[in-house]
Amino acid sequence: MTEALPNSRDRSLRARSLQVIPNGIWGHMAVRLIAPEYPQFFARADGCRVWDVDGNEYIDFMCAWGPNVLGYHHPEVDQAALEQMKRMDAGNGPAEVLVDLAELLVDTVDGAAWAMFQKNGTDATTTAVTIARAATGKRKILVAKSAYHGAVPWCSPSIVGVTAEDRAHIITFEFNDIESLQAATAQAGDDLAGIMMTPYHHHLAVYQQMPTIPFLEKAREICDRAGSALILDDVRAGFRLNVRGSWAETGVIPDLACYSKAIANGWPLGAVLGNEKFREGASKIFVTGSFWYGAAPMAAAVTTIKILRDTDAIAHTAAMGQRLRDGLEEAAKRHCLKLDQSGPTAMPMVLFEGDKDLKLGIAFCEAALRRGVYFHPKHNMFLCAAHQPADIDRAVEAADGAMAEVVARGAVPA
Repeated sequence: MTEALPNSRDRSLRARSLQVIPNGIWGHMAVRLIAPEYPQFFARADGCRVWDVDGNEYIDFMCAWGPNVLGYHHPEVDQAALEQMKRMDAGNGPAEVLVDLAELLVDTVDGAAWAMFQKNGTDATTTAVTIARAATGKRKILVAKSAYHGAVPWCSPSIVGVTAEDRAHIITFEFNDIESLQAATAQAGDDLAGIMMTPYHHHLAVYQQMPTIPFLEKAREICDRAGSALILDDVRAGFRLNVRGSWAETGVIPDLACYSKAIANGWPLGAVLGNEKFREGASKIFVTGSFWYGAAPMAAAVTTIKILRDTDAIAHTAAMGQRLRDGLEEAAKRHCLKLDQSGPTAMPMVLFEGDKDLKLGIAFCEAALRRGVYFHPKHNMFLCAAHQPADIDRAVEAADGAMAEVVARGAVPA
């Protein structure tokens, strides 16, 4: 067994944080809930690597939970943002780059006629729901069961602190199930404001479902017939699968689309794009934030989107994801393990068959950490354009050693 990683500074910071922060950390980055081996605090990041506060280096397959699409500290992106910051970031009004970015998005993303900007994915999805209701005069929003659309009361995966009234107008359906979608539509009656979906079903610790074309076409048909909004929550996958929008290859164009994460390669920004039908609704609502007009992240986004549009970064990332998938499959076979790999190769979900309690997956990820690779046992992972064949091969080598270790320890479920 590989020796445990040095983690004295991380332990110290965890203890200090518990004194001044509820639970020491909050939300999805509370990795103590996964396993104690995971480093909680990090010192730096570069390309496709991160270093924790104790100096341990990892090839990173979470990419800041999605924002890192080109590579940490991408020189062109950071230069654009820092040059804009020298002139102005937050000011009494927006900078010219606001219009530059909106024009670029309208020219790039299928079906987009206008753009509005926020800071986070939850800001974007909540704004889109508000626009749908303002435009239609209706209230009900249909969402897929277990889908993640943010962390405020109307959509949070937790019910702590949430009232029934917060979710009174949310109706759920089974992803890819046309009958279930039709039943939810019938339940909404003539009060259907919109249907919100992620590009594919990327729930925790389950096989990732890609959408069927008939299912998306039915959703489009329902919204057209009801005068409702088909909303694509492209916060997680947007600009990672297709610069024109994650549904671009399906032929189904949403009315509203929500973005964040990879839009500015790690600089904080969210966006809602919409078509002409929903322009008036968007013009009527009041949504805002003191930092929503920050110019530096917008400059970063302009450069990020142009690079993704004009280079093979997306195709390269998908190819590296396929290389990882193939390598992990071969390693698993060598150790008589069965993997359940799903999702786009640029956003892989890697599970072990029969590992219902995730004990094997967690043990594997801990063993991989000790070998310098950061995997996740139940969340979809992310690759970026900075991953190169040598990084993938090194990660597969570490995964092979991690699998050998967990098999030797008897951590494989019966």
